[in-house]
Amino acid sequence: MNRSLVFAVAMALGTALPVRAADLQPIKRVEPTYPPEAARAGTTGYVDVEFEVDPAGKVAAVSVVNAKPTRTFEQAAVRAVKQWQFAPGGGKGKVRLNFSM
Repeated sequence: MNRSLVFAVAMALGTALPVRAADLQPIKRVEPTYPPEAARAGTTGYVDVEFEVDPAGKVAAVSVVNAKPTRTFEQAAVRAVKQWQFAPGGGKGKVRLNFSM
């Protein structure tokens, strides 16, 4: 089935095709706050998160996929991504947030 036919069927059913992360247009990005305990200890690391954006452009859900070290930066990463805003349209994205001093 070709893509235009799939699109026509999806539109007829009132559903949208999934939007790729590359199609998301950021409007507001909030950087995560470095956890004080990690800063005092000189800890660095990263958190990989996946997120869903609703049709209005607000982040509706965030989940941690991977983090190093664990239980250090996840809360700060999720809190920051929940504040991001995108152009209307919705979709899913994935990003790595690096924590370094």
